Amino acid sequence: MATEPAGREPEHRAHHWARLLLLVPFVAVLWVPFYNSLEPMLFGIPFFYWYQLLWIILGALLIAIVYRVEH
Repeated sequence: MATEPAGREPEHRAHHWARLLLLVPFVAVLWVPFYNSLEPMLFGIPFFYWYQLLWIILGALLIAIVYRVEH
């Protein structure tokens, strides 16, 4: 049985819930019929494009959250 080095707490299973957050952008972008439309437009950009760009930003934020929770 391995022991943890001094000063380091053992990995808790409670933090693994954070990894499930990484599925959110995957599912949101994978479900194309939901965002396959032109309306509503944002500054002249069709919904199809700005929705995907929004998930790039949200995905980066979710990755940062998961990283902070796990480290």
